[in-house]
Amino acid sequence: MKITIGILAVAAFLVFSSAQIAAGYAGIEHGIGPVWALAAVLSAVFLRFTLPITVGAFFGAMTVWGWHWAPAFIFAAPGLAFALPGVISGIFSLATTGAANLTRATPICAEH
Repeated sequence: MKITIGILAVAAFLVFSSAQIAAGYAGIEHGIGPVWALAAVLSAVFLRFTLPITVGAFFGAMTVWGWHWAPAFIFAAPGLAFALPGVISGIFSLATTGAANLTRATPICAEH
């Protein structure tokens, strides 16, 4: 059962990343041409520099595929959907209390 879930998770990741690369290529090709789109894909695959593909995926989903900007943003940078609430709460905490209330992580077995 664990192997099946793992295989399905890897397959879902490959489908999502392929869709992101396709949207990135489409967005960059629509904006600045196919040579730069191919350069962005090659730099993402071989040099692990994914910023052009991320930006291209946003614009590809929004302009080429016709998505609204909010789902296109979540599609292009899904990790920010998890980080953004923490940043917003830190800003509100800083604005209301004057301190960011940042604490260091304490080990579970810390001796007092």
